[in-house]
Amino acid sequence: MADPARAAKLAQRIKVVVAEALGRRVKDPRVESITVTDARVTNDLQHATIYYTVFGDEVAHTDAAKALEKAKGVLRQEVGRNITVRLTPTLEFVADQIPVNASNLEELLREAKRRDAEVAALAAGAKPAGEADPYKSDSPAEIDEDDFDEEDIDLSGEDELDEDANR
Repeated sequence: MADPARAAKLAQRIKVVVAEALGRRVKDPRVESITVTDARVTNDLQHATIYYTVFGDEVAHTDAAKALEKAKGVLRQEVGRNITVRLTPTLEFVADQIPVNASNLEELLREAKRRDAEVAALAAGAKPAGEADPYKSDSPAEIDEDDFDEEDIDLSGEDELDEDANR
C-alpha cells in the first residue's frame, strides 16, 4: 500500500495527463467543452477518480459523459504510458458538482445580504422603547470623590469584623 502523499502526487499527474490527452488524442467534438478539475487515487494506486466540468446545458453534460465513457480505454492507455507505476489504475469519470454548489452558495449569500439590508433599513428608523438614557438620575447634585474621606469612616466599636467568623 502506497502512502497518501504518493497517491496525491500520482493523482495530480493523472489529472494533467488526462487533460492533455482529451485535447490531443481524443478526436470527439463532445469533449471539447470538458475541463478536468480534480483527480483522486486510492492509496493502493489501483483506481483513479477524475472529476470534470462541462460548459453548456444538460445535453452537453450527457454527451460529454458518453464521450468520456467511450474514450476511457484511450485515456487509460495514455495514463499508463505517462506514469511510473506497476499497474495502470482504472479510470472513473465523475461530473464535478462544485460549480452547481457554488452557484447555490452565491444565491444564499445574495439572499442574506438582501435581508441584512432590510434589517439595517428598519434599524435606521428605530427609536428606543424607553427614554434615551434610562440610567439618568433626577438628583441635581453630582457625587464627588472628595465627599468621601477616609477620616469619615469609623471602624472602632462593635461593628468590627471577626475574620474567622466570616469564613
